[in-house]
Parts: sequence; structure tokens; C-alpha cells
Amino acid sequence: MSLRKEQSKFTLNVGKLILFAYTNGYELSFGDTYPFRLHKKDSFHYKGLAIDLNLFKEEKYLIKTEDHRPLGEYWESLDSECTWGGRFKHKDGNHYSWGEH
Repeated sequence: MSLRKEQSKFTLNVGKLILFAYTNGYELSFGDTYPFRLHKKDSFHYKGLAIDLNLFKEEKYLIKTEDHRPLGEYWESLDSECTWGGRFKHKDGNHYSWGEH
């Protein structure tokens, strides 16, 4: 599959994740979406296949990986290519990516 097709599938699933979050009482803001620096050399952010989301509930900023678990598990259920940073060796709960196994 071409990178452009992968980016389109990723974007569609990010939209579903956003709707899921708001439907379940969360609010979001974008963290890193398509940065040009400050990530590891082979970061999926540079390919347009990863996003970091800032999570809020009842005006409280939720920063723990466990806070993101409901969204992370939903994200993983959308497609076998959806990977959640909460499963990484170095937990990154606000990280949602495509194909980063």
C-alpha cells in the first residue's frame, strides 16, 4: 500500500477516535501531528502516520498512560494497523499511530 493510502486510512481512523473520545465525555487537543524535529530519527510522525493527543475530562488534563487506555484500546480495535503507544516498552500513552508494530 502506498504511503498516501496509509496516511488516508490513518486519518480516517483518527477521526473515529476523536468522535469516540467526545462521545465518552473526553475533550482533546492536538499534540504532535506532523512535526519536523524533536522525535527519534525513524518516527512515524515524520511519515504522517502518528499523532499525539492531549486528553481532558471535566477540565482536567490527563497525562498518565492509564488515562488514555479507553481510547488506546478503542484505537487498536479499529484496524490491525492501529498501534497505541501505551503498549510500547517505554509507555507513550498519548501516542496513536498506524503500522508501528
